[in-house]
Amino acid sequence: MQYRVFGDTYVVRLQRGEEVLACLRELCEKESISLGTVSAIGAVNHVVVGVYRVDEQKYVANTFDGVMELTSLMGNITEKDGEPYLHLHATFGDLTGKVIGGHLNEAVVSATCELFVRKVEGHVGRRLDPETGLNIFDF
Repeated sequence: MQYRVFGDTYVVRLQRGEEVLACLRELCEKESISLGTVSAIGAVNHVVVGVYRVDEQKYVANTFDGVMELTSLMGNITEKDGEPYLHLHATFGDLTGKVIGGHLNEAVVSATCELFVRKVEGHVGRRLDPETGLNIFDF
């Protein structure tokens, strides 16, 4: 992972073999980012995305391997139990043009990944909402 800082924005390049969420967590810890936004594009060869089933209060994970473009990643950074909490959604396109996506659990870079991380001053935590089973914003 390489990055530069311009004002409140981190411009990040991930390299082949790096895992997106692990690198984002590392950046947040190193740079004390506890609130922010994330966007990215790139190329990956392994992803795990999920869809949340509210009625069962659990994520259903789907794993995909192969040549894929990360066509869009967006999300936010907050804090839970003193640790960075990443909430990211992403879409991926394969060689046939088929697009898959969902809540991002894992993505391994195959060529490069270009991220913009904007640090926001302030604090937003997370708390468990018993009705949905989700960790929602805690102002």
